[in-house]
Amino acid sequence: MRNPTYLETAEGAWQWTLGQLRWDADGPWIPGAVVDGVEPEVSWDRDSMHSGVAGLLHTLAEIRLARAWTPAEAELADAVAERLIAVIPATTDVSYFDGLVSTIGALVAAQRPDGVRAAVDRLLELAEDDGWPQTQMLPPKFLPGARIHDMTLGTAGVLLGGTWAARHGVESGVELANRAADILLTESAANDDLGWPFVPQRFRTESGAVMPNLSHGLAGVSAALAAGGIALDRPELVGAATRTAEQLISLGRTDGRGFVVQRYIPTEINDEDEVTYTWCHGASGTSLAFAALDAAGVPSIAGTPPAEWRARCLYSVRTSGLPERLHPGFWDNDGRCCGTAGVGDILLDAWHRTRADDDLAFARRLADTLVAHAIHTDGTYWRFTEHRNEDPLLPPSVGWMQGAAGIAAFLFHTARVVEHGPAAQPQARMDTWWAG
Repeated sequence: MRNPTYLETAEGAWQWTLGQLRWDADGPWIPGAVVDGVEPEVSWDRDSMHSGVAGLLHTLAEIRLARAWTPAEAELADAVAERLIAVIPATTDVSYFDGLVSTIGALVAAQRPDGVRAAVDRLLELAEDDGWPQTQMLPPKFLPGARIHDMTLGTAGVLLGGTWAARHGVESGVELANRAADILLTESAANDDLGWPFVPQRFRTESGAVMPNLSHGLAGVSAALAAGGIALDRPELVGAATRTAEQLISLGRTDGRGFVVQRYIPTEINDEDEVTYTWCHGASGTSLAFAALDAAGVPSIAGTPPAEWRARCLYSVRTSGLPERLHPGFWDNDGRCCGTAGVGDILLDAWHRTRADDDLAFARRLADTLVAHAIHTDGTYWRFTEHRNEDPLLPPSVGWMQGAAGIAAFLFHTARVVEHGPAAQPQARMDTWWAG
């Protein structure tokens, strides 16, 4: 049987995603996963970038670079945007994954500045002196009114959102970004030797692990500060980003030509591998912090140019053994957040910037793996593995960060690069616009 191409697999996965789309009186929604014989229900995160309909706008933005939208796709984009705008006044989640920052990213992708402006204004309305109320870290483990520093749930994410809005002509985004940046600068004085705990110690009732990489730690804070420094023309933010990156480097391993930072400190809190290579907690995501510092014109971090630190991260990724599943728990995921598609897109963005042949070759190897892993039964989708389960194959997921929609976007991107070479443009997003 003929092996499908990147484009054919991407289109098949997108069509399967559209096949999972549901509508109710409030607009479109998608299930988080598709389980045989189980009728899905609307979930709390129906409007999110991570697993909800907001993520579909990012896939549609990638498709728009590959081909014209169909009338049904244009209708879907309008419907998702209208849904997201309608719920802004009642939204209290501020996060990059699921809340108002997620909405900013999706509505920029949909080219809806009116909605972006409304989301920024809502974030300004919710702002308090030391940050934003959050819906995740609650008593009894955390004290009432806890704040979060990090990129995916907290203040660094708000800084990214304000910066992204400002770069797309929403003037109030400048105010929002400056507000978030000032809070992070104030918080930086309270850091301990392990870097930015994503919940400050003063809000904890017990000690907790530090996760230093992109999603919840130093790498994400550094990337957000550097990006904010570029967009707001605030050199002190770039300086803070540089000091944060130096702290990150002090925690990592610089053996040979690579650079990795353990996913948890302390490392023995669970049975997961000490080091991973993902967007969220690994070297590929951490490379984005160094890309931001490079774009900000930082000449050196701990004696080495940021472009070289970025290259070290990606060298570690390329030589890690992925995408082979070397042992149970190593590389059991094909998605964007924790797996192959997310790493592949970061490598393609690096290639857009540096034209390094090794990065493009490895990105294509990852795309080949996704084509090989695709399941073609009533559509095209992927099933990840949880080796600790009696049935290790997880049900297929639908959305952007962990499902077919996000994997499809990477394959669309790869197909464009293969067809057009250097003429292909990267799809700039809130967490990558400085990297490509």
